[in-house]
Amino acid sequence: MNKFKFILFMAVFVLVLAACSNTDSEESATEEDAATDENTTEEEASEDASSSTVEIEDAHGTVEVPVNPETVVALDNRTFETLEDWGVELAAAPQDLIPADISYSSDESIENIGNHREPNLEAIAAVNPDLVIVGQRFAGYYEDIKEIVPEAAVIDLNIDVSEEAETPGENFENGFKNITTQLGQIFDKSDEAEALITEFEDSITAAQEAYDGESTVMSVIVSGGSINFSAPGNGRVWGPMYEIFDWQPALEVEESSTDHQGDEVSVEAIAETNPDWLFVLDRDAAVSSSGEESIPAQDVIADSPALQNTTAVSEDNIVYAPEDTYTNESIQTYIELFNNLAEALAE
Repeated sequence: MNKFKFILFMAVFVLVLAACSNTDSEESATEEDAATDENTTEEEASEDASSSTVEIEDAHGTVEVPVNPETVVALDNRTFETLEDWGVELAAAPQDLIPADISYSSDESIENIGNHREPNLEAIAAVNPDLVIVGQRFAGYYEDIKEIVPEAAVIDLNIDVSEEAETPGENFENGFKNITTQLGQIFDKSDEAEALITEFEDSITAAQEAYDGESTVMSVIVSGGSINFSAPGNGRVWGPMYEIFDWQPALEVEESSTDHQGDEVSVEAIAETNPDWLFVLDRDAAVSSSGEESIPAQDVIADSPALQNTTAVSEDNIVYAPEDTYTNESIQTYIELFNNLAEALAE
């Protein structure tokens, strides 16, 4: 009888072991299947993202652009800081025009296109890009670039704040929002783009609320030791802001331009308007001329006898644009500038 019990016990034990083994095998197989499914899903998602496209409305129409393109060429100074902040790698860029504090300027892996005056457009073709971002200084090369890289998506993100623009301020504000939104769609950074736009809108509101609506404004560009006029409406950098902030211009002239060094108006004529505020762009701070030492805008203003008795200078009502503004007209630059204006005008 004891022998029978022992045999029965061993049989039950073997059955239990077999059941446990099957359960373990089933669980292991289930885990392996789940891991395989998860990896497959991730791979499929990655493939979907790399193969998907987005339609972008640029200055010429609708362009189908790949999402997260592998090989990117950027030519627009308004985009460099944003792309750098988002970790976008560039294959080619006009490094001669990129501020030193943006890493693209010294990245040896990037093909240097030079500058907009004598660009090496063949460098664009050499990298076989999936996307070329045109705009601002390079807008005039749009058709040439499309011709040399016919397989690439070429988008022109230029903002029209030219002399012919009826609403330069509105174009400026909406242009930056559109650029940022579109770059967010292309590089899968829509949340980051939305955050930047919110900052931009907040900085505009702050500067609008800080301005008293009555004080007169004079905007100038300091270049080569000279003080030149940046006209309301279409003057470089400052022009569109007169519409955005409803500034009262201290001076208006006929046949003003968007010239990068401003319009030639004598310092005496500027001083005679006795502006309450002086807003200054230091062009030389961003562009060194052939190794020559430039004179800081602050020194040029301080050494101008004609300006010393104006309200703006005597009361130190002077706001300088960030030093790299001339070559870094990114949305981040204008957020900084507008916040600086708000702080100064509120004092």
